Amino acid sequence: MSGVGPVEPGEGTHAGDVQDRDVSLLLTPPRGRLAGLYDLHRRAVLVAAAVAALLAGGGYLYATRPQEPPPPAPPYPSQVVDITYLNSGAMPEDAPARSFSFAVALRVQSGPPVTVTRITQPYTGLSVTSTPRPPFRTSAGSVRTIAITMHVTECGKVPESAGLPFLDVTLRNARAIQEQSFILGSRYAQDLSQALQVACSNGSR
Repeated sequence: MSGVGPVEPGEGTHAGDVQDRDVSLLLTPPRGRLAGLYDLHRRAVLVAAAVAALLAGGGYLYATRPQEPPPPAPPYPSQVVDITYLNSGAMPEDAPARSFSFAVALRVQSGPPVTVTRITQPYTGLSVTSTPRPPFRTSAGSVRTIAITMHVTECGKVPESAGLPFLDVTLRNARAIQEQSFILGSRYAQDLSQALQVACSNGSR
């Protein structure tokens, strides 16, 4: 008796066989010329990733490195400059009548060099010149002698007796520009009062 049984699937016709074959094709790298291109691109990707990781690590280390503290700011010029009265000095030959001279010492204690840009005094009846003429610079640790000549322009506008006379000096260094008033002491006040009396002794006050 002959009968027809169920048809057996042929080789490679099972659904599982097809799925396994597709997966194996995906996992198997291409061969021949395509295999070389695949390997070339894979190496390039790996190298690029390694370089990126190296750069990122180096940037992190640079950003988190210990920072050196910034250098301290230089001092203000008024903090490091002293001016002291020395004595009455010889008058310049070209000084006009009713003039008198004296000397002061300017000392810069520390910091960058200091430049004197202007020297004035508070009395409207007096004009001031100096040797050396401003602007002039003095380095730290140095002492400069300045000869100052005052000329009485109007006796009625100067005091008969100077109480606490001072000099206004404009100072400049790498930090700032400042105008500082220097009181030169009682000896300067006495010499200034005497010089003013002599200059205006002809009754032209």
